[in-house]
Amino acid sequence: MTILLALIAALLFALATVLQQRVAMTASDRQARSPWFMLRLARNPVWVAGILLVWIGYGFHVAALSGGEIVVVQPILAMTMVFALPIGARLSAQRLDRGDLGAALLAAAGLAVFLAVSEPQAGIDEPAAGPWLAWGGISLLSAALLVWIGFRRAPRPKAALIGSAAGILFGLHGALTKALAEQLQEGIGPLLGSWVLWASLAVALASMAASQIALQAGDLPPAIATESVVDPVVSVVLGVGLYQETIHNSGTGDAASLLAIAAMLVGLAALSLRQGHHLRRARLPTLQGWPSS
Repeated sequence: MTILLALIAALLFALATVLQQRVAMTASDRQARSPWFMLRLARNPVWVAGILLVWIGYGFHVAALSGGEIVVVQPILAMTMVFALPIGARLSAQRLDRGDLGAALLAAAGLAVFLAVSEPQAGIDEPAAGPWLAWGGISLLSAALLVWIGFRRAPRPKAALIGSAAGILFGLHGALTKALAEQLQEGIGPLLGSWVLWASLAVALASMAASQIALQAGDLPPAIATESVVDPVVSVVLGVGLYQETIHNSGTGDAASLLAIAAMLVGLAALSLRQGHHLRRARLPTLQGWPSS
């Protein structure tokens, strides 16, 4: 059931990503640099529909993490890019070729092998404050540094750097969602008074903002590629380091699982880069409702 819930979440996130990219790519660089960029995006009904799908997918994400380990759920969510391939071809100006299909098959095969050979073991339910401060602080500082450096670079490295920051933040958000799912079992009242809820909302907003800025940095491929690859890597690291989860109970099993994840990430990176080039070559129509200022 955990795998099914995660796959549904990935499918919804894929549809949301295509809708959001379709709108965001019609913005100018000047609009993307504005501090009101997110509010301007929110004035477009297509982008708002994407946000609604994100929240529906987030519900499935929470359900998956409530009964599963981060080291399994987050790599499945990385398959969002694979699902986005046919959706993007249908809804926007993306085109499919054998290279796209080969990259998608490699990513899917890597995930299938990972799920087949891994024997994940649950760790602790609620990490102590010390590990949260350490791992959370490292993640936030790393993301902030990448954004700070990214804003001072040319479009292509800027897209890669801020896309990496978005991937780190999405990985941290996955760890917070795991804690949120555990506390949700205690009821809404205690959850509203928990720091986890508000931290999760803050990181979700920051990760979304970083992702949208990366998309508008002037070079789409590195933005999508870095975000798609960094997110599951950070999630697995946090699952092991913060929640003390294990991927396998033997060294050989760990090696096989990591090789499978590596194959999946190579497929995702190749898929992201190829999709990006297609999007840049094709001129998307400007959607009605995009503000001119």
